[in-house]
Amino acid sequence: MPSPAVALRQLRIAFPSPRRADPAFVAVEGVDLDVADGEFVAIVGPTGCGKSTLLNATAGLLAPASGTVSIFGVPLSGLNRQAGYLFQAEALFPWKTALENVALGLEVAGRAQGAARALAREWLTRVGLSAFADRYPHMLSGGQRKRVGLAQVLIRDPKILLMDEPFGPLDAQTRQIMGNLLLDLWSADRKAVLFVTHDLEEAIALADRVVIMGAGPASRIIGQWQVPISRPRDIDVRLEPVFHQLHREIWTALKDEVVKGYRQSEAVG
Repeated sequence: MPSPAVALRQLRIAFPSPRRADPAFVAVEGVDLDVADGEFVAIVGPTGCGKSTLLNATAGLLAPASGTVSIFGVPLSGLNRQAGYLFQAEALFPWKTALENVALGLEVAGRAQGAARALAREWLTRVGLSAFADRYPHMLSGGQRKRVGLAQVLIRDPKILLMDEPFGPLDAQTRQIMGNLLLDLWSADRKAVLFVTHDLEEAIALADRVVIMGAGPASRIIGQWQVPISRPRDIDVRLEPVFHQLHREIWTALKDEVVKGYRQSEAVG
């Protein structure tokens, strides 16, 4: 059996307290999760349950207090160079055009500017922005900026794609368009995807498997569901009876954790 693209084993991540006398805050505890090469896995859970923390550990941005992160069978040490990370916040330089932003990662890695920008122009075409290559971020809509960000990550051809609420700030219609675009790009070159979202419908529509995390602190995985909907797929799959059946089943397990998470956040506030 090939090694999974991502393997988390008994992962525990803790953050030190501002006051030395207080115990560390444990964000996640005892997490075991595999993501196979070419598999699309979505993580859903209440606010503050450690979803983004798992992504950051997989990216090598956080070192676990205990447990291991392995990438294609090799323990991760330092940054995960095989992963591309699409954050919720935009990572575009405002003084660079869409074309320059997309090409930048290749140029920094040593690719000649001409070759990097030629490939960047191809990627802008793939995300439907061929006519906007010379526009600056402030001249683009929110959905267009997200498309530039997606091209910015995918141009480097990472083997693993980490996505943290990438479409969260967008309106519902634009989110659906971006979801279909992501599925089209992913279907052409299936990478391992770890996708964090608060939106259960979005998770089911996009993913091969939906992973549910319980409320924190010391959050754990409380359930996993395969999505029995064939591919190719688009966002309109939300209209199918099997979608609604699966949504009800997962929501039954998730809703108590969501309520618990809100109560904990109110208590802290």
